[in-house]
Amino acid sequence: MMRAVAAICGVVLGWSLAPAAAAQTGAQPQIAGLIEALGDSDCRFERNGKWYAAADARKHLQRKYEYLSKRDLAATPEQFIERAASTSSVSGKPYHVQCPGQPRQASADWFKQQLQRLRATAK
Repeated sequence: MMRAVAAICGVVLGWSLAPAAAAQTGAQPQIAGLIEALGDSDCRFERNGKWYAAADARKHLQRKYEYLSKRDLAATPEQFIERAASTSSVSGKPYHVQCPGQPRQASADWFKQQLQRLRATAK
């Protein structure tokens, strides 16, 4: 009897965790796509009052994402944008992106636009 109860609990627990695991799996390629979009761009990235090349910004955001991901704090692209790609976790200052021929904009806005493009392309 105990084995049957344990087996049923295992199945139910597996079912309850499946949507979260699926969501995280689907989110990872989108987050990687966001980081790649910045890294492959000709844009500059402002962090704590200093401008960085896109390749350097890519490395920084990849490290932040890995840190948050290990703690299950960036399970969706929106969480990644909010928690990693919008503000400095050290100073609290907002990040900015400036692409050639365009005005500086909040990085959160830039990443949200990129996410919309990624999702539109995926359809």
